[in-house]
Amino acid sequence: MLKLDRLIVKSELDVLTQVQKWFEHFFHCHLWNRDGSEQQFYRLNLALAEGFTNAVRHAHQDLPEETTIEIELALWDKAIEIRIWDQGKPFNPDLLEEPEPGTLREGGYGWFLLRRLADHVVYKRCPDGRNCLLISSRII
Repeated sequence: MLKLDRLIVKSELDVLTQVQKWFEHFFHCHLWNRDGSEQQFYRLNLALAEGFTNAVRHAHQDLPEETTIEIELALWDKAIEIRIWDQGKPFNPDLLEEPEPGTLREGGYGWFLLRRLADHVVYKRCPDGRNCLLISSRII
């Protein structure tokens, strides 16, 4: 691992800007001068925003606002990983039904969007009782 950074924030949508600025700083310091880095930054920034807002809106919807979300950025030789830990009830995203093309419905697109924005996406329950969303992308 080349670089590692962590951020712990309250489970509030208002801190999304702080989370994205933190990610932008990390990305610009370590990955910005590569071919395709701008496109990769926007894809991963959107994936981070989707993962974070899902944790706030869904995993933590019945938990106090003081409940925290931990985010980790890990830079490897050929990949970048984003991990988002929430404290909500576990769920299995593989049971979600993908919306049919051309249909509209309220919600339910996030998991499928994440899978298109990153090379590898996993959501699992950890032994410590938290859930971890792993978003991984090869470095271009």
